[in-house]
Amino acid sequence: MSSTTDVSKLDDLIVTTIDSVKGYEASAELAEAGTYVSFFTEMAAERRQVVVALQEASRAIGGTPSDFGSAAATIHRRWEDLRHAFGGGDASVIKAVEAGEDYLKEEYERAIKDEHVSEPTRAIMARCFESVRKGHDRASALKHALAE
Repeated sequence: MSSTTDVSKLDDLIVTTIDSVKGYEASAELAEAGTYVSFFTEMAAERRQVVVALQEASRAIGGTPSDFGSAAATIHRRWEDLRHAFGGGDASVIKAVEAGEDYLKEEYERAIKDEHVSEPTRAIMARCFESVRKGHDRASALKHALAE
């Protein structure tokens, strides 16, 4: 178990979780229904807490965590802005949120299962994963409710 591996995995999750925060913030701005705005705003706040926890864990083992998300996620959010502008509505926003949640969930699962990650770091990632699982399940439920 190497602290370098732990820092690397934590820092990857930090960037991806910052992308999630920004995605929820953008979705809150695009959503038309107040119910969705509330959900997106709540999840952005919760994910900000996850980012702080991951950043603290990284710093504690010598990391220098990022305060920024990825360029790819920024481009994706602009694409979703265009899709919404051309009539995608709330269904389009929720579909994009669920896709983001699927990706985030996979990233956390992959990091948690990495055999080179120390148990203390794995425990932190698992605690943070609870927010991811909750957001994923809620976004999936919203998407399926729209389909009915």
